[in-house]
Amino acid sequence: MSRMILVTGGARSGKSAYAQGLAESLPGPRTYVATCPVTDAEIAERIRKHRQARSEQAWQTLEEPLDLPAALTQATGSPTVLIDCLTLWINNLMYQAAGDNRPLFEEDVHRSCQALIEAVQRHPGTVIVVSGEVGLGIVPENREARLFRDLLGRCNQLLAASADQVTLVACGLPLHLKQENLP
Repeated sequence: MSRMILVTGGARSGKSAYAQGLAESLPGPRTYVATCPVTDAEIAERIRKHRQARSEQAWQTLEEPLDLPAALTQATGSPTVLIDCLTLWINNLMYQAAGDNRPLFEEDVHRSCQALIEAVQRHPGTVIVVSGEVGLGIVPENREARLFRDLLGRCNQLLAASADQVTLVACGLPLHLKQENLP
């Protein structure tokens, strides 16, 4: 039986730590799907710290910045999968489109999110998805930042509608927005 849990919150809200703790409370083995590419020394250090935080719990790690449905297919042996995070996934999709000199439209992100939702529904276990909530601040001053906010907001809405549980984390505290089929 597949189940999706969406964990969202602002930057440094504690959403990843909350999602990891939730995943570690569920049956293993567990797979961590990382969407963050190494772009500089500071990011490399953040990734190292995240890996270290998972080291005692025997996580398998898959690094997949773009094709999350394929990553879920690779993780079929894990009843618990944690995808961290959609914020970087949307960023990566935008970066790839820019590199290909093509626009990324909301319809493109909608299709990508639908493919992810379908992959989650095929997964034989629980998939916890982490995503940033970027729509609570001021309207960004530039077009690209507004596009990012809009695309991530649409992605979050689509996943939340399909999720069995949605939790907003603020100040390290979970606020359950939607609760169905809780563990």
